[in-house]
Amino acid sequence: MKKFILSILFVCLTIFSFSQNFFHEEFNHRKKYLILTNPTVRNIQTMNFLVSRNLLQLRTNKVKFVGVYYEGQNYDFSKTKDYIEKKGLTNYFLHEVKGKLTEDNVFTENDCSSDIETIFENSIGVFFFGGPDIPPGIYGEENTLSEVTDPGRHLFEVTTMFHLLGGSQNKEFEALLTSNPKYLVTGFCLGLQTMNVATGGTLIQDIPSEVYNANSVEDALAIGRRDLHRNYWQEINEDSLLMGINLHTIQFSEHPFFGNTIRMAKGWHPRVYSSHHQAIEKLGQGLEVTAWSPDQKIIEAVAHQNFKNVFSVQFHPEVPALYEDLFERKFHPEDRPMSYNEMIGKQSVRFHEKYWEYISDIIKKL
Repeated sequence: MKKFILSILFVCLTIFSFSQNFFHEEFNHRKKYLILTNPTVRNIQTMNFLVSRNLLQLRTNKVKFVGVYYEGQNYDFSKTKDYIEKKGLTNYFLHEVKGKLTEDNVFTENDCSSDIETIFENSIGVFFFGGPDIPPGIYGEENTLSEVTDPGRHLFEVTTMFHLLGGSQNKEFEALLTSNPKYLVTGFCLGLQTMNVATGGTLIQDIPSEVYNANSVEDALAIGRRDLHRNYWQEINEDSLLMGINLHTIQFSEHPFFGNTIRMAKGWHPRVYSSHHQAIEKLGQGLEVTAWSPDQKIIEAVAHQNFKNVFSVQFHPEVPALYEDLFERKFHPEDRPMSYNEMIGKQSVRFHEKYWEYISDIIKKL
């Protein structure tokens, strides 16, 4: 009988632990919760890597992760639930947001507003991950060069970001961060683009064609490796070792974010992991440029002028391969295969480590 009761208790605890309505259930309010948008298995693995390698320095007994997603996304989040359970990741939970979202209601109160506010009030920060193209209709443009594969995800992440920061689309809307300006909001690649669109900005839908007038793969490659934001060689060459990304340098702007706040040398041009064909066109409300591409045609990083813990980058500092020799790849068919870690070099690895140290310091103070 005792074993039966223990079994029932274990099942109940398991159901609670992996509930996909975390903030609607009883939870420990003494803990600090970090939000992960689009909590796919891969993104959970990435965050777990950063924590296990002490790149993201957290007191895991006090700080927990809650993966938040929208019911209309094109991903089966039961896979994430099963992965968390199988791996015994007791620091990870899930929360599903439901409601009707359209391009017409993302910049105002909507069915998801109450849930977004609840999540905000019970967490200390949020991470927005990379992903596919945002539907141009959200920022008032016709789709000419975007490849939209998950509109539901973008509607949810844009409206979430808008609720947090506000935007020029609805100047009467009071941003949630006005009540807690120290709240952490950061993102990578698509995360930066989401921040820009949510605050009223627009996007370049395809960098090669719109910025460089390159309308073929050959034209794109002629731009030169320094100024490419992904690798086009794999589209005309069958070498299996060709990588789809590029590792190019960035340069810091006059903004104090990298130089004074994170304390990086102004003349430092770190190499970063780049995988995108879209970029910021018109800056969103309250955003300022903190880094540029080598030719200063593409914005590589932004920070918010009113909220000090709000910033994003167009590159990917979260990729595990930057920090260890996982595999070997090459950019050009005639290159010597190397790991990403070797390609960017020790100084650029240190840049990424310092970036995560800064984020860790913010979290410790929240």
